[in-house]
Parts: sequence; structure tokens; C-alpha cells
Amino acid sequence: MRLPPLAPDRARRIAAGFGGAHVIVLGDAMLDRFIVGRVTRISPEAPVPVVAFDHETHRIGGAANVAHNITALGGHATLVAATGQDDAATTLAVACREAGISPAFVGDATRPTTTKVRVVTERNQQVARIDYEVESEVSGDVEQRLILLLQQLAPSASAIVVSDYLKGSVNRRLVRAAVDAAATHRIPVLVDPKIPHVDYYAGATLVTPNHHEAEGATLMRVRTPDEARHAARAFRDRAACEAVLMTRGDQGMWLLDPAREGREAGAVEGHLPAVRREVADVTGAGDTVIATMALALSAGATLAEAACLANEAAGISVGRFGPSTVSQAELMAAFGAEGNLNPGSS
Repeated sequence: MRLPPLAPDRARRIAAGFGGAHVIVLGDAMLDRFIVGRVTRISPEAPVPVVAFDHETHRIGGAANVAHNITALGGHATLVAATGQDDAATTLAVACREAGISPAFVGDATRPTTTKVRVVTERNQQVARIDYEVESEVSGDVEQRLILLLQQLAPSASAIVVSDYLKGSVNRRLVRAAVDAAATHRIPVLVDPKIPHVDYYAGATLVTPNHHEAEGATLMRVRTPDEARHAARAFRDRAACEAVLMTRGDQGMWLLDPAREGREAGAVEGHLPAVRREVADVTGAGDTVIATMALALSAGATLAEAACLANEAAGISVGRFGPSTVSQAELMAAFGAEGNLNPGSS
């Protein structure tokens, strides 16, 4: 079954509420560094290209990219994450503030700030990547300080997003704290998952696996809409969450909303076809999806309406290189609705 389209007027009314949303993003914040240069020869020392340095840039990635998508769409985001006590943490915090994000970082002397260094050519061809990271989960005082931050911030939040990249800022106790805080304050908690942590997500309002993650968690093949339907149901049972939005790349999305499952009228379970645009890079598309979902739910959208908005936003995101954001004006233009509804948004 295909989900019904979202009318432009309804899209505008939902987006008008983005400016009043405050989303807490808990997860693995990263710094993406790009060393850009020209390749004109192969090294005589080994069969590798020699990159003549031209310039270096950086972007915020991981959970920070989720928060950046929220602010770019006109919402307010606070990023709760563990970082190292290093220069990269300072760079990340400054970049977050420049993006309109409120960083709430807990420094951990036992780990570096997660940093991905990519060596790329002027034509955006990646030559090599160097990762600075420690994957062990936070514990002790760092864990407790992160939980305290969640509890302090939750009363002013309209949603909580858990952005899990398996880099240590997300563990079972932190997800439990997020779910408990969300229940106390009657707000949704959304999870962008990693399958080794699937048992952590019990009680979440929505989990957004891609089809590979759904296959890994359920041991079920996902190639057709009918297979997606069965896998989404199995994933919901496996994760013990309320709802599932499975992203399927060029096959679109599948939404399972159990709040209405089985009802004769208005049942919400179905397929959204992919938005057909030229794909440059899928990096960060999942961040765009969950950020849009969180804002739309904060603004009073149903899960189906939020999924329609997220599907369009993802279609814009994949047309860009590297982690990227989508503006509210771009999203509204995709629905044929003009304008940027929040004066303060970017």
C-alpha cells in the first residue's frame, strides 16, 4: 500500500511549527575533515597517488549533522555527546555554535573526539580516510553527567533523538534515560539505530533502520514492499519499539505505525516511493530523515505526514557531497509551497 501524499498547505502548516521545536540530540558527534588536493602522479615509493595539498575544510558529522539539519530547517537543537579533551572538541563546539546548535558536551580524557579525515581530490574523489576514534561505551562519571544533562534538558524539549554510530556516546543506560525522560514529559523519542545495540532501544517511539539494518536484525530479506512490511513488523518486535520507518535507498521508505495498525479506517502502514533526483552522495541522508521526522512530530504531524516530509528532505540531501543539510525553503519548494516560514531559520 502506498501512503497518501502530503498536500502543500498541510506541509506549510507543519513547517510553520518547526520554529517552536526544541530537539535534544543524544549521540556520537563527529568532526569531518577534508584535505583537498590535486593528483598528478603516482608515488615512486608505493603504488599510491601523491596528493598535492590545496586546502582543508571541516564539517560537523554524525549526531552533530542531525542537530545541524534541525537548525537548518528552522528548529532549535541541543547536542548531548561525549567528546575527547582535545583540539578537535574545541573545533567541534565552535562549529556547532556557528550552525546554531547548543553543544552540551562531556569531555572524556580516555578517548579522542571522533574525527574522520578524508583525503580527496578537487573532483571529490576520495583517496584515503583516517579515523580517530574509540568505540568503547562511556561509563562512570562521563555516563552519569550525560544522563544528568538529559534530565535537565528534557522539560524544555519537544522531542529527543538518539543518533547511534557505535562510537561510545550511546549505551543502554543512556537510551533508558532518554526513553524515561520522554515518557515523563510526553514527548517522542526517535532512534537512528545500529544493530549491535538493537536491544537498547526498547520503548522508543520510532526507530529508523535502513533496509540493510532491518535485514541484519530480523534475518529477513527486504527486496519488495511485501518483504519490507513483514521485516518492519519483525523489527518492531525485535527492538520493542512503537513504530518503524525503514529507509530503502532508491526504493523509498516503509512506515509501520502500530498506533493504528489493524484498524479498518485510517490504518497507517505503507510505502513511500523514493524522490527521483540525481544521487551524488548518500552520506548523512539518514541524519536528514530523522531530523525532519523529529521536527514534524514536534509540530503536530502524524507519523505518515512526517515520513512524507522526511522522504522529500532525503531526496534533496542525497544530491550533495558529504554530510549536508536541507533548508526549510528547499523542503517547501519540493512540495510546491513557497517560502521560508521561520524568519530565524537558515
